[in-house]
Amino acid sequence: MTQAKLISVGLALILLLLLGTAGGVWLASRHYRPLLDAMNTDLANSKSARDNLEALAGEQGRKLGELVLARKERETLAAQAQADARELAKPDYAAANRLLQERTGGDPAQAAALIIDQELGL
Repeated sequence: MTQAKLISVGLALILLLLLGTAGGVWLASRHYRPLLDAMNTDLANSKSARDNLEALAGEQGRKLGELVLARKERETLAAQAQADARELAKPDYAAANRLLQERTGGDPAQAAALIIDQELGL
């Protein structure tokens, strides 16, 4: 009978260990399930925010590229406009230099009026 009693005690201990394990798992799940749910929600929100930021960064990069291209185009147009303005101003500069090089005597006001009249063909 001692052997049967020893087996009964052993089975009772195994049953108690199983019940203790099951109770521990149940308590742990009650404690950690809300925390896991909250963390899963935070993870989903973080992924959504990351995807949104990636989209915004891509859009910002495209817009920046457009701005760089527009700046280069404006620089080219401005350089061309300056070159055109220089070409158009050459006769005026030549006339101004000619006026400055002419020697006139007497009253500066009369000399200026005379030079302007000459230039205008009056």
